[in-house]
This record gives sequence, structure tokens and C-alpha cells, in this order.
Amino acid sequence: MLFLDTIEQFQQYMNDIERSPVTIALYLRDLRYFGSYMEKKHNGPVYLEDIKSADIEGFLRSLKERNIAPNSRSRYLYTLRSFYKFAYKKELVERDISLAVDLVKLPTKERHYLSQQEVAELADTITNDLVRLIVIFLANTGLRISECIKLTMDDVDLDKGIIHVISGKGNKDRNVPINNKLLPLLIDYKDNWRDAYNSNFFFATKKTGTISNTYVNNTLRQAVQSLGWKKNVSCHILRHSFATSLVKQKVGLVEIQKLLGHSDLKITSVYMHADLEQLQDAVNAL
Repeated sequence: MLFLDTIEQFQQYMNDIERSPVTIALYLRDLRYFGSYMEKKHNGPVYLEDIKSADIEGFLRSLKERNIAPNSRSRYLYTLRSFYKFAYKKELVERDISLAVDLVKLPTKERHYLSQQEVAELADTITNDLVRLIVIFLANTGLRISECIKLTMDDVDLDKGIIHVISGKGNKDRNVPINNKLLPLLIDYKDNWRDAYNSNFFFATKKTGTISNTYVNNTLRQAVQSLGWKKNVSCHILRHSFATSLVKQKVGLVEIQKLLGHSDLKITSVYMHADLEQLQDAVNAL
């Protein structure tokens, strides 16, 4: 069977098990890129049974030679492992060749975050009222920006103080409580100055009926530049900042995991980093 035909079967399988559209699109993009690499290497269409583990290793090596980041190379391998797991399960291949490929070694990096004071300073610098509210919202809920901009009016229950995240990453739903600092800001927005009357999205401009993550991130970068900060700040950094603040307040990892929507506690555990002040306190305890 041609490799590209197998991709179509994999796509149908992912639809059947209700993988999120974002996940499916990413997997298909990665697999087609690998398919293009193989066709170029063999000067024509490639059959699934002709692909060897050495081909996957060569593909990953070519990415490294092009200075593709380790995280991206690791994602390609993860995609191929998911694909070959499916192919082996459906008896399309005799063995899962991806398991013979070593995992990409990822650099261990401390996650950047902002203190609550820095979040407040950043928000005060933003002149766009809607973006300022979104920044405060992200820093107080830990939602991904993609989840935030998809929220509908019904998803934000201001009476009960609950945000309903529908089909988040991994196609999972979760509920996130709205804290006492954020709740009055959202009520004021909805009751007094939200002007996107014809849009069902909670965060929306009157002109477009929505708001893009690109626009929010660009506004963030401009605010950071005006503050003279050297650090790179994005919407995802605000999610890190939310998690880090909870860790510092001694909130349990299981609770943080549920708030962030992580499928694995190992993912949440990366927020157990210590800043310089904590390290200073630690050595002074001797």
C-alpha cells in the first residue's frame, strides 16, 4: 500500500476516535512532509512496507542538519510513532519500525514566567481595553489563548463563576472557576462595554466579531517593548505564570493539572521550578 494512501486511513481513524481538528491537521502535515522526504529520496511514490527505521532516522537527521529545533524534531517522531502504532494495530505493517528509533534528546530549559506584579504592570501598559482584559483573564485562569478566543457567551457563566472549556486540547472538556479578582472585570465587560452584539464569542471586537491570537500576541510584544523588558512574553507565558503562581501558593499539583487540562501529571510537574529568591531562602535555612 502506498504511504500516502495509508495517511488517508489514519486520518479516518483519528476522526473516528474524535481527535481534535487541530491535532488531526498537525499529524497530517507532519506525515505528508515525511512522505515528501521519502518520495524525493526514492524519486517516486513510496510503499509503506518499504520504509525502514533507518529512513525515519535519516529524516530526523535531515531536520537536524537544517537546524530544526529539537522540540520540533521530537514532535515529528511522536507523530510517526502514533501513525505506526495505528498501522501495526490494523495489520498494515508486520512490526512498528518507529520503536527502533531513539527519542530526540530535548534540552532542559527553565520555563519563563511573570510575577503577579509584572502581569499587572504589563496589563497597565496595554492601551487596547479588550486585549488588556484578555491578558488579565489568561493570567488568572491558565487557559490557552486558543481556548480563550473560542469561548462563547454560554461558556462563561458569570452567575456561577465558572468557565466551561469545551473541546480543549486533546478534545477534553473542563471547568475553571473564576477568581474574585477576575469576576467583577468580566461582569463589567459584559454589562457595560462589550460592543460585539452580533457575535456569540465572549471576547470579540465589534468589527470582526472575534479576536485573533496573533493580534493579542502582537499587542503583548509591543507592550513588552515599551516597558523595555528583554524577556520574551507571549500568551503562553501567561499560562505558565498562572501555574507558577499556584505552585508558590502551595496549591497541589493534581488541582493545577485539572485547571490546566493536562492529561499527564508529569507535564504539570515542570512548574515545580524555583526562582532565585526561593533558592536564596533555601541556602539561608542551613
